[in-house]
Formats: sequence, structure tokens, C-alpha cells
Amino acid sequence: MTRERRWTADNIPDQTGRVAIVTGANTGIGYETARALAHHGATVTLACRSREKGEAATQRIVGESPAGAVAFAHLDLSDLDGVGRFAAEYASSRGRLDLLVNNAGVMVPPESRTAQGFELQFGVNHLGHFALTNRLLPLLHATTGSRVVSVSSVAHRMGKMTFDDLDFTPRGYDAWAAYGQSKLANLLFTFELQRKLSADGSDIIATAAHPGWTGTDLQRTSLAARIGNVLFSMKPPQGALPTLRAATDPMAKGGDYYGPDGVGEMRGYPVKVGTTDAARNEADAARLWQVSEELTHVRYVSATCPLSRPASGGRAEAQARTGASG
Repeated sequence: MTRERRWTADNIPDQTGRVAIVTGANTGIGYETARALAHHGATVTLACRSREKGEAATQRIVGESPAGAVAFAHLDLSDLDGVGRFAAEYASSRGRLDLLVNNAGVMVPPESRTAQGFELQFGVNHLGHFALTNRLLPLLHATTGSRVVSVSSVAHRMGKMTFDDLDFTPRGYDAWAAYGQSKLANLLFTFELQRKLSADGSDIIATAAHPGWTGTDLQRTSLAARIGNVLFSMKPPQGALPTLRAATDPMAKGGDYYGPDGVGEMRGYPVKVGTTDAARNEADAARLWQVSEELTHVRYVSATCPLSRPASGGRAEAQARTGASG
């Protein structure tokens, strides 16, 4: 069997005319993703929580004179109200959105909560991006050939959806278990979104990627991960390649998942990779979607009514209405 030719940034097609958002693009693979897209002609918004870091990252890319345009926008995925404001402001100033890259994330922090009270990793890595994607669906529906890419992790393999304790409250906080759950949720979300889009007759495709072991600021809260970075990690430009392939490869199909081709998917060049059975569990995906709608009050917008807007909301109202726990 012939081995697939290595896919690199040189394989990225011309992105002139495409409009993209990359969350968490001030550093690491998010920065390299935004940078590569801009250098290939895309108009890219770096959507970041830190204004100082986001604006500095934007200026670094601008200083390289990319073929495309870049801009910074403030987005705090740990606050659903802020997600709503970002989406509304973006939609009011743009007529299209070709690519949404759900890249931002937090990894094994001390026990923390979002503005609405969710466990931070589940709240940022999944719920924030769930709300963002669904709020931007009208723009995506209005743009032919648009795409949503969600960045997961090999850590999804240790993930388990515990729907009666998504916030690790009764059982106690476990940072790595919470991270694995959030990364599994990224894949369940991607595959359920693709099922909804396909049933809707939409030409949007939802893909996913993971960066293997890439050394970034994401691992700053884990001593073991920082030591591993020194010994094993790839640099961010190569770690961003699976995301870039999921975002730009003309041959990608909805539901494709890309990661490095090396041993354990830790290093290498991007190819289609497999998932755990848990990530392909359609019942869990449907349940996660329903729970996410209840907790965020943001719902799927059909291609047949692209001008509709989901209502804002939050945890307290969702729990009062449904009895769901975060």
C-alpha cells in the first residue's frame, strides 16, 4: 500500500476571499493556524480572551505582510454572555463566514468555574464553542462551502461523559478526567453537528483535528506536561498542520478527523485518524447536544431559516426549566 504523501502548509490552497475566525489565536497552534491562513490570502479574525496578547499576535502577523488581512476581536469563551456579544457584533459587521476554527481551550487548571458556574474545561472547551458555533450558523449557512473545525485531543481517549455530574461536583474535581471529558465532548459535538447539517441539506461541513503532542502555553499548569514538552513535543507550526488540513483540504468530508501520522499520533504529519467508540456514540452525542442547548439556551439554526437568532440564557434559567445539572 502506498503511503500518503506528507501534507504540509505548502498544500494549503489559495485562501483569497475566504473569511475565517480562529479562537485562541494569540499563541500556540491557534496562532500558527491564523498565521498560515492569512499568508495564504484569508481574512482572519484572531478571537482571543486577552486583549494585550491578541493584539500583539495580530501585529506580529501584520508585520509579516501576509497576503490576507488580520484583525483582533475580544472573545471570552468562559462567559456565555460575552460569546453572544461577540457573535452579534461579528455578524453585524460581516456578510460571510467561510471558516470557524474552534481552537481555544484550557488544560488541567486548578478547579475553576466559568461566569455561569460551569466547570472551566467543560465550559470553555465545549460549551463556549457550542454556543459560538450555533450563534454563527446563520453566517455559515449564508456562505457556500463553509466549514467548522473543532480541535480535540488524544486525551479524548480517556474521556467519559458523566451526564449526572458534568461539573465534577459530587464526585470531586479531577483535572485530567475533566479535560478528557471536554475533549470527548468536542468530538461528539462535531459528529452530531455534521449529522444535523446533513439532515438539513446544508453544505457546511464539520471536521475535527488534534495536534498530537505539541508544546504550547496550554500545558503551563501541568509540570509533567511541561517536562514532556522538552522531551517529546513538536513545535506549534507543525502541530497546527492537522487543524489546517481539516480547515482547508478540498478533499475533506464532514466528520473527518485529522491527527499526526506517527506512533501514538503524538508526532508527524496530518492524516485521517480514528476515535474511540465513545466518540462515535450517537446516543451520547444527541444527549450532549440536548444538555448543551439547555445549559446555554443556544440552539441549532436550520439552513431553512438562516436569519433566526438563538435566545441568550444561562445556567440558572436552564436548570430551573429542565432540572439539568451542569
